[in-house]
Amino acid sequence: MSDIQKWDVEDPKFWESEGKKIANRNLWISIPSLLCGFAVWLYWGIITIQMLNLGFPFAKSELFTLMAVAGLTGATLRIPSSFFIRLAGGRNTIVFTTALLMIPAIGAGIALQDKNTPLWVFQVLALLSGFGGGNFASSMSNISFFFPKKQQGLALGLNAGLGNFGVTTMQILVPLAMTFGLFGGEPMELVTTSGTLIGKIPAGSDAWIHNAGYIWLLFLIPLAIVGWMGMNNIKASHVTPDLPSPIGSFSIVSGMLAIGFVSAIFGLWLMLPEKVGGSGFGVSKWIVLPIVIAMTVFLLKLLPGQIKENLNRQYKIFDNKHTWVMSIIYTMTFGSFIGFAAGFGLSIKVIFGYQHIMVDGVMNHDIANAAGPSALMYAWMGPFIGALIRPVGGWISDKVGGARVTEICAIVMVASAVGVAHYMKLAYASETPQDYFVPFLVLFLILFAATGIGNGSTFRTISMVFDKEQAGPVLGWTSAVAAYGAFIIPKVLGEQIKLTTPENALYGFAVFYAVCIVLNRFYYLRKSAEYHNP
Repeated sequence: MSDIQKWDVEDPKFWESEGKKIANRNLWISIPSLLCGFAVWLYWGIITIQMLNLGFPFAKSELFTLMAVAGLTGATLRIPSSFFIRLAGGRNTIVFTTALLMIPAIGAGIALQDKNTPLWVFQVLALLSGFGGGNFASSMSNISFFFPKKQQGLALGLNAGLGNFGVTTMQILVPLAMTFGLFGGEPMELVTTSGTLIGKIPAGSDAWIHNAGYIWLLFLIPLAIVGWMGMNNIKASHVTPDLPSPIGSFSIVSGMLAIGFVSAIFGLWLMLPEKVGGSGFGVSKWIVLPIVIAMTVFLLKLLPGQIKENLNRQYKIFDNKHTWVMSIIYTMTFGSFIGFAAGFGLSIKVIFGYQHIMVDGVMNHDIANAAGPSALMYAWMGPFIGALIRPVGGWISDKVGGARVTEICAIVMVASAVGVAHYMKLAYASETPQDYFVPFLVLFLILFAATGIGNGSTFRTISMVFDKEQAGPVLGWTSAVAAYGAFIIPKVLGEQIKLTTPENALYGFAVFYAVCIVLNRFYYLRKSAEYHNP
C-alpha cells in the first residue's frame, strides 16, 4: 500500500470519504498481528506447566523465572516501542516486529525437543519472547492515529481486546497442539496428568511439547505478508513526517529494541540468583524496575541525529502530570490483566494440583492431588473473559465517560481480589484444595472481567486528556509501564507461594486498587478536576 500524505480524521468529510476505509483495513490487519504477539510473549505460562507434567529437570522456582524473564523483557521493550511509529512508520513497524516473533517461536520448537536443554537456553528464548510484549505499545500508538477521538474508545478497545485474545488463543491452542505430531519430532511421555480445555490427559500419554513454538509459524508468515501488502505509513506532520526507507525503519527499530534488551538483561542480572544465571545480589524487584525504566529512557536519549530530536519532542509527555497518573491507573487494569494471565495457570497447578498435608509438624506442598483440577483446562477462561469484554468497556466509556467506568471497575477489583485471597488461603492449607476451587475460579473470572472493562475505559480517558500528537506516545508509554504487571504479578505470586502465604499477594493488589480509586476520583471525577469525567 502507498504511504499516506494527508491524514485529518477529525474532518468528517475526509473521514467518511477516505479515512474510515483505510483506518478499518489497518485495524483488522493489526489485530491478528497483535494477537500473535501476546501469544508468543506469554506462552511460557502454559509451556512451563507442561514441562512440569513431562518431568523436565527444573524446580518450580526456576520455571517461574521463565515467566519473569519474558514479562520483564516484554514490558521493557514497550518503552522504545512507544516511539516507533513517529520514527519508522506504522506499516514498517508492525510488519517487522511481527516477523521478529518467528525467532523465539522457532527457537522454542527446537529447544523443547530435548529435556536436557539447559535452563539458560530457555531463559534466552523467554527473553526473545519479549518481542511480543513490546508490540502492544507500537500497535496501539499506530491505531490511535487512524481514528478520530470520538471513535478511539471502540477502535483501541477492539485492537487491544481482540489482540489480548492472543493469551486465550495460546492457552487453548498450545495444549491442543501438544497432543499430536503436527510438526514431526519425537513425543515425550507425560509423567503426571495433563489436559486441554476439553478434558484431562492421563499420565503415560504422548505429548509433542515442541509444537508450542512451531504452531505460531502458521500465522506469523502470512501475517507478515498481508501486513506489508495491506497496511499504511502515515506521513502527515503529526505522525511520521520524515519517513525513512523500509531498511532504515527496520534498522531504527532494531537499534532501539537492542537498548531495551540491554536494560532488561541488566535488571534480570541484578535480581536473579546465581544458580539461574543472575548476579546473586538479590536486588529487590521494586528497586530493579525503576532502574530498568530509567536506564532505557536514558540510553534512548543518547541516540544520534534526527532520532534524538524526534524522541526529545515525544519525551514532552513526561512533563505532563497526567502521563504519570494514567500510567498508574492503567497498571491497575492492564497490568492486572496481563499479570494474572501470565500466572493464573501455574497458580492453579501449584495451589490446587497438590495436597497440602501436615507431616511431622511441617506443612508439605509436594504431594500430587489426583482429584485436583487441570490447570490447562481452566487457565484460558480468565484471559478470554477479560479480552472479550474489553471492547465493551471502550464502547460504554464512549457513552458515559471513561473515568466513571474506571471507578466502578476498581471497586469490583478490590472486592474480588479480597475474595480470591480468602479462598487461596483456605485451599493452600487443605488436604482437599479442590473443595475451594469453584469460588476461587468464579471470583477470579470477575476480577478478569473488571480488568477488561477497565482497560477500555482508561484508554478512552487518555484519548480525551491528551492532544493528537501526544496521545499515541502516551498510549504506548502507559502500556509499557502497565506491562510490568506480567513480571510483577507472577513474581509476587511465586514469592508468596514459596512463603506459603499466596493470599498476601492478592491482599497487596487490593490495596493498590484502592489507591487507584483515589487517584482516578481526584484527577478525573471531582467537579473541580482539570479533566472532569472525560
